[in-house]
Amino acid sequence: MPSVLLKYVMAVTGAIMLLYLVLHMIGNLKIFFGPEALDGYSEWLRTLLEPALPRTGMLWIVRVVLAVSVVAHIVAAIVLARRARAARPVRYAHRQPVQGSYAARTMRWGGVIIALFVVYHLLDLTAGTLNPNGVPGAVYDNVAADFAPSHWYATLAYVIAVVTVGFHVRHGVWSALQTIGLSNAATQHALKTFALVFAVLLTAGFLAVPFAVTFGLV
Repeated sequence: MPSVLLKYVMAVTGAIMLLYLVLHMIGNLKIFFGPEALDGYSEWLRTLLEPALPRTGMLWIVRVVLAVSVVAHIVAAIVLARRARAARPVRYAHRQPVQGSYAARTMRWGGVIIALFVVYHLLDLTAGTLNPNGVPGAVYDNVAADFAPSHWYATLAYVIAVVTVGFHVRHGVWSALQTIGLSNAATQHALKTFALVFAVLLTAGFLAVPFAVTFGLV
């Protein structure tokens, strides 16, 4: 597959995952409206498009689309990285420092951190096997138990993962805007600012929940 198409694959799959993150963050913030709001939202997701689809049918469709997007995104990134290395097979004797953001230089390890956290997150708050409460449907109580002060290590892992996602999103949004041709000399600064602000807001939205639980605000 041509490299330009692989870049579009990364942009499209990244957009799908980003849309999911935004919707997931909005859903998480329902915790500030109390147990009924958060638990009711969780139940609504399970019954979405019922009876046209069986119970949790839409959830499984979303999960499959996300899984395919993640795999395609990773494969495209690996192929592009290998092609970039192959295009410069000889190492420089004295390599000049390359200007680049922290996110751009650590996308690979950031992806590994995110992947490991997703597995933990699914076992914790989706399957409930690693959650201190782990009661199916009791989302509010499960989240409250997960981020309780005594469970500080889970909160720390969540914070590290979410901050990593923020760096990944900032770089990913900027790269996607370049891929679709929106970036030029006139718009470059504005688009970089947009990518940064978007990533910061997304990160803050996700971190609001664990911090609110830990400090007794909910």
